[in-house]
Amino acid sequence: MDHPSKGIGRRKVLFALAGSVALTAMTQPMQAVTIARKAPPGPEGPGERAHLAERAIIERHVHMLWGQPGMRLGTLHWPSSLLDQLLLARWCYWWQAHLLDCAIDAAYRARTPERIDRIGDLARGIHTRNLTGWTNGYCDDMSWLVLALERADRLLGVRFGDAVPRLRNALVDGWNPAVGAVPWKIGNDYYSTSAIGPTGIAMARLGNVPRAAQLADFLNTRLRDADSGLVFDGVHEPSGRVNRVLLTYCQGVAIGLETELAVRTGDSGHRDRAAALVAGTADRLTTAGVIAAAAGNDSGLFMGILARYLTQTALALGDTTAARIVHASAQAAWANRAEVDGLPLFGADWTRPVAAPGSLMTFPDLTDPPTGSAPNLTRDLSIQLSAWMLLEADYQLTAAGH
Repeated sequence: MDHPSKGIGRRKVLFALAGSVALTAMTQPMQAVTIARKAPPGPEGPGERAHLAERAIIERHVHMLWGQPGMRLGTLHWPSSLLDQLLLARWCYWWQAHLLDCAIDAAYRARTPERIDRIGDLARGIHTRNLTGWTNGYCDDMSWLVLALERADRLLGVRFGDAVPRLRNALVDGWNPAVGAVPWKIGNDYYSTSAIGPTGIAMARLGNVPRAAQLADFLNTRLRDADSGLVFDGVHEPSGRVNRVLLTYCQGVAIGLETELAVRTGDSGHRDRAAALVAGTADRLTTAGVIAAAAGNDSGLFMGILARYLTQTALALGDTTAARIVHASAQAAWANRAEVDGLPLFGADWTRPVAAPGSLMTFPDLTDPPTGSAPNLTRDLSIQLSAWMLLEADYQLTAAGH
């Protein structure tokens, strides 16, 4: 099923923006939203829980882009300002790629015409708001999007013209042969796990296994921490200066890449690397078996990304430790959620009850709160996406008997 990647012209953009500002200002509700800090137990089934997490994001965050039918994107916060709803002040391409990936999870869990249409709307929204089409100058951004679009085609038969080949070619063009990897940003000297890992996964899934193996070897030889067995954030080349921070999502994409290679090559070395990464993650980056907390903003996605790839290695390689982490994290996130109008609201730390004020006021404010004000991490789309990703992963494992 092909979905055309229709954009809109510059003049139409200006008219659409003007109309969207006026329409949003007139229709934005003014109401207090009450948050139940102690949510009821709710449904026990992982499918029902994933469905509620999906509904919460769709109802709170997903809006039409610039008044254009057939194009939707997610606001970065909830409640959102008018500027946030128009997605003008800040463009988070990779957040939207993960929103699309979660929408694909939901459609794969329970295919409906509405879910398939939503995938099309989100993909077209990304293509239009990105202004330069499918690609940009960041290898991590493009790798997340090509992974989502490849899954939409492979799992659901939904494709978007030449989107996947364009993104694949852009990643190949970003390769630095002198370093043997792709940088975080094309032309930059920083080679991050967050770009190398998902690019390698994409290369493996798109048939370029040798290139994927080179990227896995780069992570293993240049960025592996000898003490923990985990993977550092990245390295500047040619200086060799390593950023030694250990982050959950870096382990997730490294696990995912080694899993893809283990399945495709049958090489036990890749299986062993994946297992060692899972064991190191369980030892260093979990709290009582639950994935370690993140802060808000971009890091809000780190937990969910790890859960996605732990699930893949549990399904493909039978790693029981990976499955236990996902199940424990899902149980904790659900038990510690808050609830707003019957829908879940998750925090950045799945081991603690959501710390949220007793109410949130939604009103037609033009801008987000001042930067000096105390952050409320539950407002971030990234935090809520992590939990949705986690609950879809928990469902996939349960459905497969893990």
